[in-house]
Amino acid sequence: MTKHAGLPPEALSHDERLDRLAEVAVHVGLGLKAGQELVMTASIDALPLVRRITDHAYRAGASLVTTLFGDEEATLMRFRNASDDSFDTASGWLYEGMANAFRNGAARLAISGENPSLLANEDPEKVSRANRARSKAYMPALSLIAGFDINWTIVSFASPAWAKAMFPDDPEDIAVAKLWHAIFAASRVDTPDPVAAWQAHNDELHARTARLNGRRYAALRFRGPGTDLTVGLADDHEWAGGASMAKNGVTCNANIPTEEVFTTPHKDRVEGYVASTKPLSYQGTLIQDIAVRFEGGRIVEASARTGLDVLSKVLDTDEGSRRLGEVALVPHSSPISKSGLLFYNTLYDENAASHIALGQSYSKCFINGSDLSPEQLAARGANSSLIHIDWMIGSGEVDVDGITAGGNAEPVMRKGEWV
Repeated sequence: MTKHAGLPPEALSHDERLDRLAEVAVHVGLGLKAGQELVMTASIDALPLVRRITDHAYRAGASLVTTLFGDEEATLMRFRNASDDSFDTASGWLYEGMANAFRNGAARLAISGENPSLLANEDPEKVSRANRARSKAYMPALSLIAGFDINWTIVSFASPAWAKAMFPDDPEDIAVAKLWHAIFAASRVDTPDPVAAWQAHNDELHARTARLNGRRYAALRFRGPGTDLTVGLADDHEWAGGASMAKNGVTCNANIPTEEVFTTPHKDRVEGYVASTKPLSYQGTLIQDIAVRFEGGRIVEASARTGLDVLSKVLDTDEGSRRLGEVALVPHSSPISKSGLLFYNTLYDENAASHIALGQSYSKCFINGSDLSPEQLAARGANSSLIHIDWMIGSGEVDVDGITAGGNAEPVMRKGEWV
């Protein structure tokens, strides 16, 4: 049972809620096992949460917790003062070291909370080059994460910069308090027993995936303002959502929070046009009002009201970056959507709306996917890329139909809600 279980949420202090979030991260998010190492990444702003997670990890039997810290101010110094060739450089030795840790059984936890507009005023060409270099260097570790070889999770910390982006009219302390309230609510920390609440929520998500897997749709069709998109589903695809077992035998919730059920599109079977329903915050750039058109699974036209330069560079990352690696369904009535908040953070905004992801697909979203080689996955329609970027296409005005193998349409969502 969760620490402080049974106490009404209003009786808990901020520190007790933070401790609960750390406990959820370790026991629900990671499912950390005794003897496992943990590799954690975080901004220096997140030190209070890092320390609490570290404490709970050791209490759960972690053999070693190693945290790699980042600093947004140092990131800005690079873009403003580094030599031009710096932006084609990444710490490959670091990511190879992380990959080695994962190969040897370590779990991975990331704490998000970055400033969504950190690089908004920086040269988009440099931003693109730096992102590309990092993506290439990160691939040895990312392939193990995307393939669910290990148990991993992401949680968030309410940094002042993120809070002010969400609540620009409030003093910083009020903005941070509001953001923490939203994080705790979305992470089910504000319940009498968060671990039990997550178990019940996972049961609901598993019931939805079972229903979709039973239907075996050949495609999904999204229709709404600016959208008429048919997403063909990969051969032998499988829906997933909520807690699932990684290849190392550990059950984890990869995202805290999560409201989605998701699967793999066929990289060559996406047709039509689609408009984003929420902004995409990507590597410090805010990309708003995305609109794209697909032919033969590939984006052939793209526009955006802001951040188009960065979006264009992203789409040119590699052959797979213009194709889809994930499609996910989220009801418009999800708790994050009902909050009415725009988080400027994909971890949260993707759980307020149905979404698609450019780039790398997940092997777990195939029947017996863990036993398939990369070549076998590709033959079934899996996409391969250096990137995996989710962006939101669902709302209370979007309908979703399941298209059967015989071409019949069955209602799956109406006005953003499950049928």
